[in-house]
Amino acid sequence: MFKIGDTAVYPAYGVGVVEKIETREISGLPRSFYVLRLMDSDMTIMIPQDNANVVGMRSLISVKEVPRVINILREKKNAKAIPQTWNRRQREYMEKIRTGSIYVIAEVLRELYLLKLGKDLSFGEKKVLDTARSLLVKELSLVQNTDEKKIEKQIEKILTAA
Repeated sequence: MFKIGDTAVYPAYGVGVVEKIETREISGLPRSFYVLRLMDSDMTIMIPQDNANVVGMRSLISVKEVPRVINILREKKNAKAIPQTWNRRQREYMEKIRTGSIYVIAEVLRELYLLKLGKDLSFGEKKVLDTARSLLVKELSLVQNTDEKKIEKQIEKILTAA
């Protein structure tokens, strides 16, 4: 599915580059792994090739899919924060982020941003908001070949529009 040099998204961790594909012996059986270096943290992750789809490793979205992400950010009338205690809400939003879907991440960002307009977020909710924003900004900037600061400003403008 991926080859060396490909850019891939690893759920909840972000965008990385496949640096190598290596085989290791696990329980006496050879197993191939993608070695992914994450762009934001420089962390290296090994993902079994035969398990990459199961864990949600995916390619970047295409430029054609960007308008769908923007539309999700704009859909304020359909937005609804999870009506629970902050810690349960935080846990559920993190589960959504772990799906790796950029569309779900956009929904989480939108919902937390709108919640923030109405009340102060907990420390955990702020972290989830920052994580969602970071994941979205990184992928959109790479897909559109645009500076991350510019993408951040665009997202902020969309979220603050009436």
